[in-house]
Amino acid sequence: MNCFIVTICSLIFSLPVVSQHYTPVDKGSKVHFTIRNFGISTGGDFSNLKGQITFDPQNTAVSFFNVTVDVNTIDTDSENRDEHLKSDNYFDVEKYPVISLKSTKIDATDKAGVFQLTGLLTIHGVTKQISFPFTATQQENDYLFAGNFELNRLDYSVGESSAIMSNTVNVSLSVLAKRD
Repeated sequence: MNCFIVTICSLIFSLPVVSQHYTPVDKGSKVHFTIRNFGISTGGDFSNLKGQITFDPQNTAVSFFNVTVDVNTIDTDSENRDEHLKSDNYFDVEKYPVISLKSTKIDATDKAGVFQLTGLLTIHGVTKQISFPFTATQQENDYLFAGNFELNRLDYSVGESSAIMSNTVNVSLSVLAKRD
């Protein structure tokens, strides 16, 4: 009988840990961007996060991010500027209502809690590969994922070249993901 219990216990404890599934939520999250316009740094936020995240810090090969934000939620603290950015001159929300990020690879780094995401970012119907480091901080059963990256807005056909507006956009992500 003891041999049977030992065998069962060893089987249970030798099973691989399965990755957990998470859903990004707006409360506790922030998708922020900054850009220089007229020599002044200005920015805004997007919300209405949706998607699926599978994350296992011990087995990044099974980890996966597929997340979107609603471009209609852009908030720059100026209703006129928001409407202008939603127009076909910039984001064209009628045709392209979401910005999406889908990982193709997640790698652990040599720093604890820091990972490297490589994936496909789609803005304004244009998809480009990006790669950036992010942190994963466990908060009870949930995770807070945070990272920063730069992009060239012209690579995504957002607006036109301008002497007064920078082409470089800095993006800061802080995404709270609740365990399913």
